[in-house]
Amino acid sequence: MAVRQIRIMGDDILTKKCKPVKEMTRRTMELIEDMFETMYEANGCGLAAPQVGVLKQIVTIDVDDGNQYVLINPEIIAQDGSQTGYEGCLSLPGKSGIVTRPNYVKVKALDENMEPFELEGEGLLARAICHEVAHLEGQMYVELVEGELVDAGAEPEEEIAE
Repeated sequence: MAVRQIRIMGDDILTKKCKPVKEMTRRTMELIEDMFETMYEANGCGLAAPQVGVLKQIVTIDVDDGNQYVLINPEIIAQDGSQTGYEGCLSLPGKSGIVTRPNYVKVKALDENMEPFELEGEGLLARAICHEVAHLEGQMYVELVEGELVDAGAEPEEEIAE
C-alpha cells in the first residue's frame, strides 16, 4: 500500500467523467487499498479515484461508523430530505463552505469483489456518498457552496439549521 498524491482543484482530471470498472484486477485492488491509506493520511472521510489521478468509478468512504465502504460504479437511486452544513474536500485543502445535500440517500454499487449491493445512508454518510459520487462526474462541492468559502476550522461551532 502507498499514499498517493491528492490532486488539487485546478487539475483538469478533477473535471473529467470517470469510466466504469469492468473487472477487478490486482492493480484496481491496489488502487482501493492506496485510496484508503491516502484518505486516512489526509484525515478525510471519503476519496474518489480521480482525486488520486485515476479516472475510474471508485469511491472509498469511512465516516467513523465502524465500516469502510468501497463503491464501484455507484449510482444514487433514491434520496430524501435535506441537510445544510459545512463541507470540505481533500482536493481543496484548508477551505470549507456551506452546502445543502440530501439527508438520506440509497446507492447501488459493486463492492471490491464486484458483487452488487445497495447502501443506505443518513447524515454524514449521505453527505459523503453524494460528495464522492459527484467527483466521478467531474463535479466539486464548490459548485454548490452557498455564500463564500471560508478557512477550514473557522466555521461557527453551532450547527447550521437543516
